Amino acid sequence: MPKAQANDLELHYEEHGDPSAPPMLLIMGVGAQLTLWPIELVEALAAHGFRVIRFDNRDIGLSQKLHDAKVPNLPMMIVKAKLRLPVSSPYSLGDMADDAIGLLDALGIEKAHIVGASMGGMIAQQVALRHAERVLSLTSIMSTTGSRTVPAAKREAIKALTTRPASNDMEALVDHGVMLSGAIGSPAYPGDPDRVRSRVRENIERSVYPDGFGRQMAAIIADGDRSRALAKVGVPTLVLHGEDDPLVRLEGGKHTAASIPNAVLKTYPGMGHDFPLELIDEIAAAISDHARSATAG
Repeated sequence: MPKAQANDLELHYEEHGDPSAPPMLLIMGVGAQLTLWPIELVEALAAHGFRVIRFDNRDIGLSQKLHDAKVPNLPMMIVKAKLRLPVSSPYSLGDMADDAIGLLDALGIEKAHIVGASMGGMIAQQVALRHAERVLSLTSIMSTTGSRTVPAAKREAIKALTTRPASNDMEALVDHGVMLSGAIGSPAYPGDPDRVRSRVRENIERSVYPDGFGRQMAAIIADGDRSRALAKVGVPTLVLHGEDDPLVRLEGGKHTAASIPNAVLKTYPGMGHDFPLELIDEIAAAISDHARSATAG
């Protein structure tokens, strides 16, 4: 299993496509392993002519866990943030952006197309802010700016995300994962139940680490509103968002596109907070066309 030393951490990664092709780095969301990038999307991007790299963020999957770091009190952090009191986290989204750049360094990559989904989109935004010289293009998917003006997630989505599994038994964990997938997924593109259950099981068998989820959520809360900072982003930017996303509402994508100069927004009716198989080819084409346009320009 390929691992790299990046930003003083060991990160697990995978590569697909021609090693000599333009590199494209995929950054996943909170508590999500690299396997949440559907292999169908990864292979489609590789077929479009990119060296596609996906990796486990710190504290999740097969990457290094920060076992000695405190697990934050998330409800207390949320209350303090709403009261505009200072909040802190064991590490920041900026640290995670530096992890991504550290991985590029370890792989000998000077510049790459940066693609992030959900929290990964927030990290990708930080990469563009902190390391603009390393970014060929930015694609922010189902993500947001952290602004208070953006509507919160729907109540049922928050409940699904914060509900604990009935137990640590495998079947209970799988049931919980299937429930979460249904709660935040695409209403117009419900996944095949057997396929969903199989993929949930595979991810659980690969790794389960709730403490990492808590620390990553803390990093999101502590990062606050990036809107003003995003006005400084100068790299070509594409924003993709599902019109029926219950977790990160469509307004989050719209606000991201409005905050970044010259960003292009593309939305998908019926898409929620996932990557429906029916839209894989269209999403891959949008990301690929944007990346090619950025380098051609």
